[in-house]
Amino acid sequence: MTGSTYVVAVGSNRRGRHGGPAAEVTAAIDALPGLLAVAPIMTSAPIGPSIRRFANTAVLLQTSLSPDALLRELKAVEQQFGRRRGRRWGARVLDLDIILWSGGRVCKPALKIPHPAFRTRDFVLAPLLRIAPEWRDPATGFTMRQLHARLTRRRSVPRRVVAGEGP
Repeated sequence: MTGSTYVVAVGSNRRGRHGGPAAEVTAAIDALPGLLAVAPIMTSAPIGPSIRRFANTAVLLQTSLSPDALLRELKAVEQQFGRRRGRRWGARVLDLDIILWSGGRVCKPALKIPHPAFRTRDFVLAPLLRIAPEWRDPATGFTMRQLHARLTRRRSVPRRVVAGEGP
């Protein structure tokens, strides 16, 4: 198969017709076109107002679809799984996001590649380490391995200075 390669993040934190979040993620992966590689599913804490933990993974796809066409297909899969538009960062049966594209960058109102927030999300970068550690972010030039290391590196805690103490 020829075409473009994409990284797609797959997540769920609500039970659907396939079962719990991990089962929804597994079923969604089976519905994606041109699957090349799948990272193990991991759980992560929610971002925003949702209280349910997420099941997350990342996949590599190869397809002749353009970024816009793939986005339409991913949104159709989300709808088939019962996703409804609602509160941002709320509970959802399925979330599919294009993270990276072998063609580089896209900057449109409805689609931004690379995904604007992926560099700050361990639940995206950790799975990417398993399937595409040397893929370079077109915006920073860093590999996924380097981005993950930057995100998870230990940082020193600033020393608290109490007024009146010291030499």
